Amino acid sequence: MNIVSRVIPVIALASALTLGLVSSGCPGGTSQDSVALGRITGVSMDATQSPQVGELAPDFYFETPEGEESSISQLSGRPVLLNFWATRCGPCRDEMPFLQQIYEDWQEEELGLLTVNLQESSSQVSQFMQSFKLSVPVLLDSNGHVAQRYNILYIPTTFFIDKGGVIQKIQVGSFQSQAEIENILSQLD
Repeated sequence: MNIVSRVIPVIALASALTLGLVSSGCPGGTSQDSVALGRITGVSMDATQSPQVGELAPDFYFETPEGEESSISQLSGRPVLLNFWATRCGPCRDEMPFLQQIYEDWQEEELGLLTVNLQESSSQVSQFMQSFKLSVPVLLDSNGHVAQRYNILYIPTTFFIDKGGVIQKIQVGSFQSQAEIENILSQLD
């Protein structure tokens, strides 16, 4: 077997893997326009590495759409689903109905469900939410600080955080069903 016949399958595999990643997610992207639906008000920037499974979720402060200030650490004591997304991302749009259903079905479980929109205007996000009849909590990361803190390279990216504030799972790419999300949530302590 010559070198060419060994290299071509490797290139083909790398191309297929890259296409698979791109088809289930979008690059995070950047822009600088928005006022908040719920807005990010502060970010703890003390760590320099990406958050990992088994570590405490990086804290950040946010203002809810109702104008109340909160933080990830204040959600301690209940599981948290933290989803990063954008309206420009097809896979993000595809999974939003699943997140909406989780939001509605898991309210009695005291699930903290937060979606963080990456750098889009409040009017753009509001229009999207109204068009699809969505009511999940949305925070606008207009300057990208939270996405940087969580090292978001592709969207959607979802963090599953247990009641103690520890990251239990990180999902890069979209969910294909509500059951897929519920399976992960049911394993959180």
